[in-house]
Parts: sequence; structure tokens; C-alpha cells
Amino acid sequence: FNSNLDFKYFNRNYQWLDRHCADLWSNLSFVELSENPPEGIVAGPISEENFFEWESLITGPEGTPFEDGVFVANLSFPSDYPLSPPTMKFVSDLFHPNIYPDGRVCISILHPPGDDPTGYESSSERWSPVQSIEKILISVVSMLAEPNDESPANVDAAKMYRQDRTKFNEIARKSVRKSLGL
Repeated sequence: FNSNLDFKYFNRNYQWLDRHCADLWSNLSFVELSENPPEGIVAGPISEENFFEWESLITGPEGTPFEDGVFVANLSFPSDYPLSPPTMKFVSDLFHPNIYPDGRVCISILHPPGDDPTGYESSSERWSPVQSIEKILISVVSMLAEPNDESPANVDAAKMYRQDRTKFNEIARKSVRKSLGL
């Protein structure tokens, strides 16, 4: 660069391009999900003006205590998506080992790319730009069916899941009724 001014101009335009590429990527993901949605999942942008904020409806997996529930979650995409993962947060109340009490989802596919500082996850389990929104949502359905209580986001839910499955299932079924407005 010839001057500091050239660098500022480049940086400002690069940020604009970066944001628009992420917007295009999110838009393409929406088209894919609209044309062939996975069973029990509906997702898309909350508004046409902002493709970085999505809402999803996830049906509780069959044969689990979450069966028949319809759970609302929001996905927020960073400006450098797909290089960085989105965040996902349930709006519906869910008591689950891999969902923080505030609704944030904690699964490997949503963790930043690279090596896990704690050494628990392999880098292949974590986010990479080739992952899709559909894969995230399917992974969350799998997480609902098979909680990982070894690395919990909600320690109380993990402890109850291990030690008192009957009570855990009762709480899960209450969340199903609440999700249906019953």
C-alpha cells in the first residue's frame, strides 16, 4: 500500500465485501433448506432485511422425552460466516445437559474451528466452513435424542440425566407441553 489512506480504503472495502459474501452464503443456505427441509425442522431468516438472524422450529425426536414438542431456537451468524460458526439459542425452555440455562446450545459443531483448548474434542468435530445450516440443525436434533452428559453446559441437567432419568424425563415432557401451549 502506498499510504495509510490506501490501507484504510482497502480495509473498509474488504469488510463490506466480507459481510456481503456472508450474506450471500446465508441466502444460499436458506434456498437449500427451503427446497429440501429435513424432517421435523423448519428454519429461515427472521426478516428479509437481515439474513444473519434466523429462527428455527425443531420437532422433538421420536422415542425421546422431547417427542411431539416444537421448540423455537434462534441462529445468529457472524459477519465472517462461514469461516466462523453461528451461535444458536433456544427461545423455548429446555432442560437438557447440552443447553445452557439461558438457552445457548453447546455442541461441537458450533465451536470455533481448530484444536480444543481443553483437549476434549477433536478438530474434525468442530466447526469448519464446509458445514451447513442443515447439518447444524440435524446435529441439534441428535443432541436432543442423545445428550452428551460428559461435557455438560447444564450440570444440573446432566446430573439428573445420569442419576434420576425418570425425573429428567418428567421435566422434558413438561417442556414439550409448554412448547405446545398446554
